[in-house]
Amino acid sequence: MTANRVTMEKDMSQKDHKKALIELRESLLRAQETGEQAEQTVELDQTRVGRLSRMDAMQAQAMSKETGRRRRQKLMQIEAALRRIEHGEYGYCQECGEEIAAARLQIDPTVLLCFGCAQANEA
Repeated sequence: MTANRVTMEKDMSQKDHKKALIELRESLLRAQETGEQAEQTVELDQTRVGRLSRMDAMQAQAMSKETGRRRRQKLMQIEAALRRIEHGEYGYCQECGEEIAAARLQIDPTVLLCFGCAQANEA
């Protein structure tokens, strides 16, 4: 395979990843709009809601807050990946500098580490 063909395939792949990242970001932003309401403070008016209902509402609120936190974290990862694409640094391991496998990027286009470095960091 010629170097020019490899470069063209990599550019196509980055365009695909950029498109996927933008679509994921838009999806998360839409979900964030509806999720913010669920994170609102639970009303503790005992005359309106029973004790178990309040506990359920508080648990649902805690779960919504955690979901919102994870959503915001993923949005930051997406923005960072889009910046790496713009700077020509996308698809390379942040630790060793080697190219990240295309299959790994397809599963999670925000991934920062190659498989080897990710395994080493888990140990």
